[in-house]
Amino acid sequence: MSSIKETIENGRAVLGLEFGSTRIKAVLVDETHTPIASGDHEWENRLENGIWTYSLDDIWNGLRDSYRKLAADVKEKYGIELKRIGAIGFSAMMHGYMAFDNEGKLLVPFRTWRNGITGQAAEALTELFQYNIPQRWSISHLYQAILNEEEHVKNVAFFTTLAGYIHWQLTGQKVLGVGDASGMFPIDPKTKDYDADMVEKFDTLIADKGFPWKLRDILPKALTAGENAGTLTEEGARLLDESGILSAGVPVCPPEGDAGTGMAATNSVKKRTGNVSAGTSVFAMIVLEHELKKVYPEIDLVTTPDGSLVGMVHANNCTSDLNAWVGLFREFAESFGIDVDMNKLFGTLYNKALEGDADCGGLLSYGYLSGENITGVEEGRPLFVRSPKSSFNLSNFMRAHLFTALGALKVGMDILLKEEKVEIDEILGHGGLFKTKGVGQGILAAAINTPVSVMETAGEGGPWGMALLASYMLNKKEGETLADYLADKVFAGNKGSKMDPNPKDVEGFEVFARRYVKGIAIEKAALENLV
Repeated sequence: MSSIKETIENGRAVLGLEFGSTRIKAVLVDETHTPIASGDHEWENRLENGIWTYSLDDIWNGLRDSYRKLAADVKEKYGIELKRIGAIGFSAMMHGYMAFDNEGKLLVPFRTWRNGITGQAAEALTELFQYNIPQRWSISHLYQAILNEEEHVKNVAFFTTLAGYIHWQLTGQKVLGVGDASGMFPIDPKTKDYDADMVEKFDTLIADKGFPWKLRDILPKALTAGENAGTLTEEGARLLDESGILSAGVPVCPPEGDAGTGMAATNSVKKRTGNVSAGTSVFAMIVLEHELKKVYPEIDLVTTPDGSLVGMVHANNCTSDLNAWVGLFREFAESFGIDVDMNKLFGTLYNKALEGDADCGGLLSYGYLSGENITGVEEGRPLFVRSPKSSFNLSNFMRAHLFTALGALKVGMDILLKEEKVEIDEILGHGGLFKTKGVGQGILAAAINTPVSVMETAGEGGPWGMALLASYMLNKKEGETLADYLADKVFAGNKGSKMDPNPKDVEGFEVFARRYVKGIAIEKAALENLV
């Protein structure tokens, strides 16, 4: 306790703060990268005039509240005021569109990553660049606004992400971590900067519009992990801490996206490594050794915080329908007057899946509560189906729902692993699917035929990952890479629990995957016929 108190008083503690889709969280860490205080604020996006958005008041009230609670946590635990901080880093949901004029005024309400309103632009840019440009990317939003002939576009002096906006307001610097920047516009992994050829193609594409800006003029400067991205100004300190206690002048690292902080928090920034986050949705981030040979709409190309190319497979659906079935079993048990412990229920049902047939006995399900781009399904229709010859029992039923939670992810991962021959040494799994020891972990290993590790620290999440990036900037030695810093200073001795793929399960998942892909026609028929 006295050691932590001294660390805080001497200004050596480091702060990471992340804006998630439903929660803003601040985490303070000590010199061993251990969380020592935290504060959070719940918030929710809203649909206004057909746009998913958060207001500027939402953003600043949430930031101040999470910091206020962090400072209160420090006061309660250690009996001291939080006056000095060694370094700070800000992170947020990637992508989206925040556009400002010359006076720093927001021109249109913040358009978040969740908006699916840029299909025309995304398709045109993907064709122009021969590079997958998803709808949620910032450049898709800008070009769609141009196609829509929106009045504000001629007045754009700067556009950025949510993390870039926060950082700019607190430091005066219009910069962005390269990982977050890679969700605005494609990055050239050789230069670790925006792809020059694509920038030129975009400027040529819109030349006839006569805008007073070129693309590079209005993009934030891309910085790699470890670079100094400015300091907390006096004005910024008051924006963050209304009490006036926090001192200005704190070094601030490049702001990052939630994908980058997830990579840092799971020690997955080195080539041939990756992580899979599995909860309501599921996504895999694989650090690539080389660029892909083709353009795949199923694969987003982004970068690590230090600029290495990453292949991302993102599926909208994972555990929601699975959780709904577990809820049904709880309701069944409670009907008999049984008081159900949910952790025990999940553990029992998940472990039951290990007793099932390798291929789930011919059963098939789709947990599509929403549409799934990877498989071309526009809307969700959760579905369970079997033939008279299927082996219908509880173990196969649970196994099928666990397999299908990773079904769309496997379709995308098969492109990387089988078509592009991407080599992966190890994957780290984190999220709700992996809470029951050995079950989700083993099923993921079978799905991608790759060893999967789970570490307890992975549960610390994005704000902790942001604090690690800030700590790296503050404490790195000359020539020390981010991968080395994480491996040697943060995760040394914490290898986690590793599971190799079981050959029988790998074979079973391949059989299930063929059934899953062929059965998409059933899912689409349900969409047409079930309102």
